[in-house]
Amino acid sequence: MRTKIRHSSPLGSLASFLVILCVLVMTGCENPADKIDDVSVSQSSGDSHTKMLELLDQLADETHLNPFVGDGEAKRLEEILGKLPKHQLGTQQEVAVRVMLSEKRIQFGSTDTAIEHLLAANEILEKLPAEQQVADSKRVNISLLFQMGVAYMRLAETQNCVHCQSCESCILPIQGEGLHQKQQPATEAMRCFSLVLKQDPEHIHARWMLNLAAMTIGLYPDNVPKEFRVDPKLFEPETDFPKFRNISADVGLDTLSLAGGIVLDDFNGDHLIDVLVSTWHTEGQLQYFQRQKDGSFQDKTDDAGLVGLFGGLNMLQADYDNDGDVDVLVLRGGWISAGRPHPNSLLQNDGKGHFRDVTLMAGLGEVHRAILTADWADYDNDGDLDLYLGNELQPSQLFQNNGDGTFQDVAQTAGVSNRLIARGVSWGDFNEDRYPDLYVSNYSSPNRLYQNNKDGTFTDVGRDLRVAGPVRSFPAWFWDYNNDGHLDLYVSAYDIDEKKWIYDYLGMPHDGMTDRLYHGSGGTFQEVSSDHGVDLMTLPMGSNFGDINNDGFLDYYLGTGYTDFEALMPNRMFLNQQGEKFQEVTIAGGFGHLQKGHGIAFADFDQDGDQDVFSQLGGSFNGDAFQNALYENPGFKNHWLIVKLIGEKSNRSGIGAKIRVVLEEDSAERSVYRWVNSGGSFGANPLRQHIGLGKASSIKRLEIYWPTSDTTQTFEDLAVNQFLVITEGRETFELVPYDPLPFQRKQPKKISPVISN
Repeated sequence: MRTKIRHSSPLGSLASFLVILCVLVMTGCENPADKIDDVSVSQSSGDSHTKMLELLDQLADETHLNPFVGDGEAKRLEEILGKLPKHQLGTQQEVAVRVMLSEKRIQFGSTDTAIEHLLAANEILEKLPAEQQVADSKRVNISLLFQMGVAYMRLAETQNCVHCQSCESCILPIQGEGLHQKQQPATEAMRCFSLVLKQDPEHIHARWMLNLAAMTIGLYPDNVPKEFRVDPKLFEPETDFPKFRNISADVGLDTLSLAGGIVLDDFNGDHLIDVLVSTWHTEGQLQYFQRQKDGSFQDKTDDAGLVGLFGGLNMLQADYDNDGDVDVLVLRGGWISAGRPHPNSLLQNDGKGHFRDVTLMAGLGEVHRAILTADWADYDNDGDLDLYLGNELQPSQLFQNNGDGTFQDVAQTAGVSNRLIARGVSWGDFNEDRYPDLYVSNYSSPNRLYQNNKDGTFTDVGRDLRVAGPVRSFPAWFWDYNNDGHLDLYVSAYDIDEKKWIYDYLGMPHDGMTDRLYHGSGGTFQEVSSDHGVDLMTLPMGSNFGDINNDGFLDYYLGTGYTDFEALMPNRMFLNQQGEKFQEVTIAGGFGHLQKGHGIAFADFDQDGDQDVFSQLGGSFNGDAFQNALYENPGFKNHWLIVKLIGEKSNRSGIGAKIRVVLEEDSAERSVYRWVNSGGSFGANPLRQHIGLGKASSIKRLEIYWPTSDTTQTFEDLAVNQFLVITEGRETFELVPYDPLPFQRKQPKKISPVISN
């Protein structure tokens, strides 16, 4: 997905005359809701849950007006086209309307209709007399041909990957079961991209798309002209690494949706990992899949009380009321700068996997602000979790937990209003003074590192500590990537440029912004991106980290892309090499899905001791839906430990607690560190921590540091491959049975609550 700030139009030079013609043909057609304001919500009209259902139902009723998932604009353009005066037919005016209409139709999912309008526009341009030709007609023709190629590619994806999906669909390199059976759309796409390159051999995006189109129908590399062929070595395994198979369809989790969030955790107290997934479509139902003791997933959306709770671009969980279960925050409204404001939802869990919306009752719904990022922490160390909301168009909010189930916004007093376009939020005690600090990743502005002053206020030290870049950024998180016991910081770049990211992926020079890795030393940071091989132009939204090979070092996975349909780029996985560098394993591991990646989460679903990877897939527009993916870990024969913390003086979730595992491996002692949280800023891992131990056969010492109580619990001489529940202050722990629970394979039930084709 992409902000309103753009570097170029997908139609290139067409934009220059389309803007002018828009004024001529669409006067009086402006959006009636031109900005989002704070909207007060009264609790007097009913209880919190019922009121939220009413608000979301109102948004659902207005879906046709939504600029991303509605067809209101398309219908308006169709009406304009039908009423064009005769003297404008066959002219630039008709071309302008048809091109705009094609864009809206492909966005809505009517790709065949979009192609018809593009073909008609192209025919008109070819017949225009010389005196009526568009300025720079060659570039306009190139742009139109490129857009036709993109439309054919989307048609190819819809026919072959959405409607006829296999486990290998849309995963780079496309081969085997991923090859398209219906080949005409991709063949037409190849023709269009070839015509573009004939006129402009340096068109890097057409070159990339030509190779992808050829690959989908088995014509790559041999049938791609040598001068335009992408080196086949780019699609070879980067290193010796096993393949993770996408099994979402096998286990019934391949829900078809648009961009959304994912939370993996135990919602009903049986210690099994359940799935809560969202889509940002205003008619898109939250979906809850409960893991069963037979290895299956059961759709419990209705039983959980979630029916009517629509939408959600991102989600994250925490036990905000300290009652011992996992509650969920749903974030809405991000990217949408017009229309009715979208409320967030705080879903209170009763411990059995039943939810009610308490947003208004909790004091979180007095105003609605566009948002897609937030994070939980106990910033004042009073034993309950506070909440930071990183808003887009208005000041961000810091909600202090009152301890009675309600919150109050103290952002202005605390000095953390930000007042910029927040894209990622992460809490972490970088200076190790017991009080969590706050990193805010902003788009098109310097990032913030708010140092906690321990008196309820914060000071932005981002520039002073040289962690304010990149200027255009998105996901960000604190973690300890090298196990030195100090928090480090990862900040992704989101410098949208239709050329530069391809240059970067092909290993060509460019001047685009790249991702940053800051090595922490307990109060200061050093930028080490290049040294660790992560100075890349990846363009992620979805993101998270985990330890896929159980070596004790954290790896990370990025869900990539931006709004436009030509943004076909692989999601990317990076394997930590003992904290010294990161090795990409996107191709080798089978993670290179080309569909737009959003919520990412790591969890051991099948209880075989290794983390599987869930990826919520789908774009922002109604016509850019896709099925979610679940990558099964093939196993690495390393050992592991799972630790669930229960706070007493500290917050019940244990968020912010520091775990140290001391082990001996290859006759040398080393430590593995984890901080309790749900991971990266777009997607939520379970709050229980899965810790890889490598080849260590036993644990010398396990330490839990609780910042709120400033105490450390120590357990010695523990066995590996265990699930421990540790309660703050207790001398013993609970050992949870953790027998393997293989996935139950079945024919999936297709759920497509939001898609039109």
